[in-house]
Amino acid sequence: MKNLQFDFLADKENNTLTIRREFAANRQLVWDCYTKEELLVQWFAPKPYTVESKGLQFINGGTWHYAMVSPEGEKHWGWAEYYNIHPIDSYESKDAFCDENGRLQSDLPQSTWKVTFSDKGQNTLVEVIITYPSLEDLETVIKMGMEVGMRMTLDYLDTMLEQLTK
Repeated sequence: MKNLQFDFLADKENNTLTIRREFAANRQLVWDCYTKEELLVQWFAPKPYTVESKGLQFINGGTWHYAMVSPEGEKHWGWAEYYNIHPIDSYESKDAFCDENGRLQSDLPQSTWKVTFSDKGQNTLVEVIITYPSLEDLETVIKMGMEVGMRMTLDYLDTMLEQLTK
């Protein structure tokens, strides 16, 4: 059994979550899994949810409009806008809940994500720093199950990487 790093740290003074996850794959492949639509849709939801994408443009100013779909067909829509992209090293995004038409839901927390990819021996370490505008927003996503959801989703990616590197 692999012993891959997973850290989930809440900083309530700065309204941030820091998530670090190690993957047994090279940085280029992990980067591709985060930035290419045909790979991202295969893992970016905790099991048994699946992902439906309405389109991803991974460029500065580009967006991704997607839904996490429950086994019963219920859709939870999300939206991301990408900027400050540095291929295989890092990118930043604005993240929000939205409706099927991409209209942002102002009653749910919005955040900014800084995602960094680095080598850890032959593995890749991904660090995600998610910043919320308020402590209330941070506490809302924690109560919504962010830690369990991220752990399940990143485990899903880990399983996919195992298949891709065989």
